[in-house]
Amino acid sequence: MSPPSASRHTAHLLALATITLWSSLGALGSSLTHVPPFLLTGLGLLAGSLIALPMVRFDLRRLAVPWPTLAIGVYGLFGYHFLLFTAFGLAPAVEANLLNYLWPLGIVLMAPLLLPGVRLTPAHMAAALAGFAGAAIAIAGRSSGAAGATDAAGAAHPAVGYACAIGAAFIWSSYSLLTKRLAMTGRDFPTAAIGTFGLVSGLLALGCHWLWEPRVALSLRDMALIAALALGPLGGAFFLWDKALKLGDARQIGVLSYLTPLLSTLLLLWTTGRPLSWNVALATGLILSAAVVGARAR
Repeated sequence: MSPPSASRHTAHLLALATITLWSSLGALGSSLTHVPPFLLTGLGLLAGSLIALPMVRFDLRRLAVPWPTLAIGVYGLFGYHFLLFTAFGLAPAVEANLLNYLWPLGIVLMAPLLLPGVRLTPAHMAAALAGFAGAAIAIAGRSSGAAGATDAAGAAHPAVGYACAIGAAFIWSSYSLLTKRLAMTGRDFPTAAIGTFGLVSGLLALGCHWLWEPRVALSLRDMALIAALALGPLGGAFFLWDKALKLGDARQIGVLSYLTPLLSTLLLLWTTGRPLSWNVALATGLILSAAVVGARAR
């Protein structure tokens, strides 16, 4: 069952806004490589959770959600980042990142399994596969210049790392579909509750930092960049993503999500001054084609 046309268009705009914010993660993160990843994630999620306060008029009681719903939220936000950072620490970053970007494909393919009344059409399948091919080309083209140094540093236990990257992709796609399922089955939660998910997940990430990562001193510039992360890819994006999924067709949004690695690559090329390569040009054509076909599929 497809949502009404007006809701679908609004969902596409919200999804594109989310994708734009997520695409800035690489450019912002490249300026914070000296900050341990769990510390960065924990601070970003904690600060990002503050976005929920104006949404509930600073009444903290309105952020309460049932324990099963909170478990799904923490499963998504904390579980995804935990497995992703573990993957980067154990496996070559190029391959780990590629496997992580299986999550849009997972949304498209698992939608009929988790969402009532949803079926997979040949158009969705074709768009998902074309989008994955484009994402793979974009990531490979972005990473090929530094693959040797990165891979040598991050291949301690590659098989375990690959499994973690696939697990991260599964968690994010299933989390996205489970929150959509709650909305479709009358167990919806307010989008402001994403702040609760972020708060608990941020505290867990800081706990991981305390257990496993070295201590660092943060400068004022670091704090400003972390605040930008909180407003964007590690905070505001999660609120927009939740609203997009509740209003739109998860299969179409999953296909549109392939724009994330493409836009991230283009932004990194622009910020670093590197020229546009044939890899990125080809990826652009594949991903835009997939997005158009997937957004029109019923």
